[in-house]
Amino acid sequence: MDDRRISRARFSHVITGDTRFGSADRLVKRLLLGLLALLVLFIAALEVLEFKVRASPIEPQTGAIDFSKFRHDNANHARLPCLLCHRRETNLARPAMPGGSSHVPCTGCHAQEFANSASPVCSICHTDAKTGALKPFPRLASFGVRFDHASHLRMGQVSCSTCHRPTQRGVALSIPNGFAAHTTCYGCHTGRAESNNRDISSCGTCHVLGGKRVGSQIARAFRVGFSHQKHDRTEGLNCSECHKVRSGGDQVTAPQALNHHASANAFSCRSCHDGKRAFGGDDFSVCQRCHTGKTWRF
Repeated sequence: MDDRRISRARFSHVITGDTRFGSADRLVKRLLLGLLALLVLFIAALEVLEFKVRASPIEPQTGAIDFSKFRHDNANHARLPCLLCHRRETNLARPAMPGGSSHVPCTGCHAQEFANSASPVCSICHTDAKTGALKPFPRLASFGVRFDHASHLRMGQVSCSTCHRPTQRGVALSIPNGFAAHTTCYGCHTGRAESNNRDISSCGTCHVLGGKRVGSQIARAFRVGFSHQKHDRTEGLNCSECHKVRSGGDQVTAPQALNHHASANAFSCRSCHDGKRAFGGDDFSVCQRCHTGKTWRF
């Protein structure tokens, strides 16, 4: 055999297990198997490294960061579930400050800051870090409220009056706002409450990052003498007579607050006050039943 044929034969024997070339060839086989094992380990190590990069633990904040202010929209904070910090131990309307005496889970990332009682991070929750005096839980600022009227009404256990109560001497209806809203919501959304095997006790059930928008309790209809109290069940009416619930941004419709000048195809005061179903229409002897006082206007 020439040298090339010998080399091919040796290589073939290593792959197939032929033992005609003795101990030297067995050594080559072991070396090749060893290299193959190292290659497999190297590939596995790369996979593990890639996984760790994708699912890396939250890194402590460093650099020019104002630790005296807590931001929910911080990239690291936004990744955390609400219940990690805000645990519903009670059903009180005003939540308690997270952390307790051991500052868990904050110390999971900020151990260095919490090791120093003079650290700016302490001023987020404490008026005096040395005595442990706490600030009151802050009002909602960086979160909006996500509420779906349709899904709540479909349950059949709640109605409009569950959340909306007469106010302004019966003229208007209240809109839940601030911590007082929790008093109503927590009637169903108790700690660890579930609906359809989904947790409905966490902050994220209703609150989403973004600007806070509060519905107005002042309507144009109130300026022309409309009062909810005069349009209630004592008159054989309910909310759905005038308000329709739908999906989307403006979930609850309202009638056009006009009678004499209402659009022809719009649902308005004239839809009922047509002189047939209720007083109105062309009967101008009843004007003052709606237009009262010195400041009424069209």
